[in-house]
Amino acid sequence: MTGTATRYLYLARHGEASPDESGLTENGRRQAVLLGRRLRDVPLAAVHHGPLPRAQQTARLIGDQLTGVPLHLSEVAGDYVPHLPQRDELPPESADYFLDFLAGASAEEIEQGPALARRAMELFTGPVDGAEDRHELVVTHNFLVAWLVREAMYAPKWRWLGLNHANAALTVIRYAPGRPASVLLCNDMRHLPAELRWTGFPPESHI
Repeated sequence: MTGTATRYLYLARHGEASPDESGLTENGRRQAVLLGRRLRDVPLAAVHHGPLPRAQQTARLIGDQLTGVPLHLSEVAGDYVPHLPQRDELPPESADYFLDFLAGASAEEIEQGPALARRAMELFTGPVDGAEDRHELVVTHNFLVAWLVREAMYAPKWRWLGLNHANAALTVIRYAPGRPASVLLCNDMRHLPAELRWTGFPPESHI
């Protein structure tokens, strides 16, 4: 028996994307570089990233600030709907709002999402085999960050909705053997100057 050790999962939404989502804006590139600099002293074993250009570019710019950390393309770090709730799962006062929001998702996002979310849980969460703690970064999209935070908090499946994460903000979840998951940081933007914070949020959410 090799036992298990603690996993530290670092989650980041991609940097600010261009209107056509073909890549990052200049602000998005700056956000990614600054996040990479913040993570320089973290003993990351790997950076996983989704396949869409905005996530790939963010991961590459982060990787440029690190030394010897491999980047891995991962389909499960993509942009998809992890769980499509039924009306009776949702609070009555907000059911119409959330269902209208989800109506904009593609059939592919909805059909493939639950299986991808389960695979993300298998790959990225829980303690790790062996005696050494493991630190990993996943560069992904708002939906997956929200899903994994919801799971760590043992919240209902629908509660990934309404959890908004800023571009290039940092969330950290610890999975220690024999303990519940612990959210150490959530949506932290201290590495970003004021003008680069809160992108990716609706205007009324800015403070």
